[in-house]
Amino acid sequence: MESIDHISLPALAATAFSPDRSEIECEVMRFFEEFRSPLLRYSLSFGISVHDAEEVIQEVFLALFLHLRSEKSRKNLRGWLFRVAHNQVLRKRSALQHQVQVTSSDWMGAALQADPSPNPEEQLFANLRTQRLVAVLRVLPEIDQCCLRLRAEGLRYREIASVLGISLGAVSMSLTRTLGRLLRADRS
Repeated sequence: MESIDHISLPALAATAFSPDRSEIECEVMRFFEEFRSPLLRYSLSFGISVHDAEEVIQEVFLALFLHLRSEKSRKNLRGWLFRVAHNQVLRKRSALQHQVQVTSSDWMGAALQADPSPNPEEQLFANLRTQRLVAVLRVLPEIDQCCLRLRAEGLRYREIASVLGISLGAVSMSLTRTLGRLLRADRS
């Protein structure tokens, strides 16, 4: 996959004057409008900064443009986009040369917060529940967190398996195990 730094001026000129430029650009823009937010959320869930996540998104859609321009497979482009984003985020974290601890509270906290209750006792119980569930999410292995994030973004099990490079059975077991842990914590 080419990055912005590796595109030559002749390659850009050839792209600018290709007859099907507008069709490819329209398709990339359609995918951008549909998947920018989910890809950004997924990238941010790894604990990288918003600036770095935006760079990842730019690289993903540049890769999509180059992929479509070279007339490669268009099968399951949604899964392909998440796979490219996943790989770019891992590269970005590695390039930053520091281990970013993935915290589940950033990406799940908003989803788990209950609406403010009318009385303090109900609000306290809701906060304790959220803390229990977030604590479970924080101790999950990274692969389980990734499976859960991708499922939360609406990807199917096969797409998750493709994005993470694991088997369909491993995705199923991961999500089953994770949901079981969350249910047990919620009953406590």
